[in-house]
Amino acid sequence: MNMITARGIKRCFTVGNGEPFYALKGIDLDIPEGKLAILKGRSGSGKTTLLNILSALDEATEGQVIIEDHDLSEMAVPEREKLRRYDIGFVFQSVALIPIMNAYENVDFGLRLAEYEGNRDSRIREVLEMVGLSSRMFHMPNQMSGGEQQRVAIARAVAHKPRVIFADEPTGALDTASGLNVMKLFKDLVAKEGITIVMTTHDPNLMELGDVVFEIEDGEIIGKA
Repeated sequence: MNMITARGIKRCFTVGNGEPFYALKGIDLDIPEGKLAILKGRSGSGKTTLLNILSALDEATEGQVIIEDHDLSEMAVPEREKLRRYDIGFVFQSVALIPIMNAYENVDFGLRLAEYEGNRDSRIREVLEMVGLSSRMFHMPNQMSGGEQQRVAIARAVAHKPRVIFADEPTGALDTASGLNVMKLFKDLVAKEGITIVMTTHDPNLMELGDVVFEIEDGEIIGKA
């Protein structure tokens, strides 16, 4: 079963001289449920634009995106916002932790935004243990390494039990060892939590870790592995 289906996705921007520029030129892809999918490509290839459209952060100029049984093109803005809040998690290259909150509070903040109805305390402790930071839960972001901060961001993204996580260059600001630790964590989340993860990267060392890899160049998919 596919978690995400995209057909004929185009994204057009108007450049300085008024001419149209197509960042995406008709993308078709299927991302299976419970897998780690990688969108790879050089800077400017269109992979982040595609990720934003797949995650309902942006709208396609043409085409259709379906997340499970949700057709994004048929959803009103409030419906898309609810989908992002309840069913989707986000991880970005810039970790975006709240600097005046410790790790525990950052994850709790995410749960509050998602209106999580379970026991927040036990879920926070569960996900921080899952990412290997149970002993650091009361540390502030400035007391953590970059890799630790990213793991807190991942814990926050998965805490409300989303169906899919979108991660834009989540290892881009990390050293090689920390980046591989993040990828191992993603693989564990897919295996243990059944989450679908879609991430972008231009790092060739990470490609083989994906269950499915789409190569994007000049707004088109030129390969799949």
